[in-house]
Amino acid sequence: MEHRTILQVNKNYWNSNADKWFGVTALPEYGVQFVTENDLHLFGDVTAKTMLEIGCGSGHSLKFHADRDAGELWGLDISEKQLNNARKLLAEYNYFPKLICAAMEDECGIPEQYFDIVYSIYAIGWATDLENVFQRIASYLKPDGIFIFSWKHPLHGCVAVNDKQLIFTKSYFDEERYTQIVDDMEIILPNRKISTYINAMSNAGFIIENMIEQTNESTLQMTEEIDDRSRKAQKLPLSFIFKARKARLSEY
Repeated sequence: MEHRTILQVNKNYWNSNADKWFGVTALPEYGVQFVTENDLHLFGDVTAKTMLEIGCGSGHSLKFHADRDAGELWGLDISEKQLNNARKLLAEYNYFPKLICAAMEDECGIPEQYFDIVYSIYAIGWATDLENVFQRIASYLKPDGIFIFSWKHPLHGCVAVNDKQLIFTKSYFDEERYTQIVDDMEIILPNRKISTYINAMSNAGFIIENMIEQTNESTLQMTEEIDDRSRKAQKLPLSFIFKARKARLSEY
């Protein structure tokens, strides 16, 4: 299926269902039943930092940084409805970041070598062309700029719980796209191995500083009757995070 067709299918979903995801999986949360920014402090002090969020959704992660005195804030999202929600939320707090409606794959007027930090909370996995997206993100960052992103761990989609047992239901090596029905609408997502993300970052000129794949402590400590997702999260990560730095020319 052509990339443009996939982007349109996914855009249609988000324009129709943005309200259902208002504030879901946003900083300080990185993912479901996962350690948070309050635990990790990956961003550090963002005072006066110039920041861009890829897949900014309802704007809650932008607000998280605005509340911490970030400098210039930008947000990119494929969905007009998501950006309308973000604009309304942020305006309530007198925050007015620059918001752009475009696919992360596209040239959309974002300045190059401009940002201190580019980040994405549970959105990068929607990319139809990961290599291209990482190249674009690298171009937006200043040398030594930081890129942080989270997404669903590939093992999460390979394992199901059956009668309290974890069972592999698909191959980790399968990177085919798949179609899923969510809220009675179609979405199309790729499967990717962790190594695919690592190699794409390396090819774009990033140096990886951290990878985190850690279920939160409250889930790990559950001992009473627990649901299947929590049972899975006790045995394998449901999400992951990378923090990488854009290499200086002297490091190539």
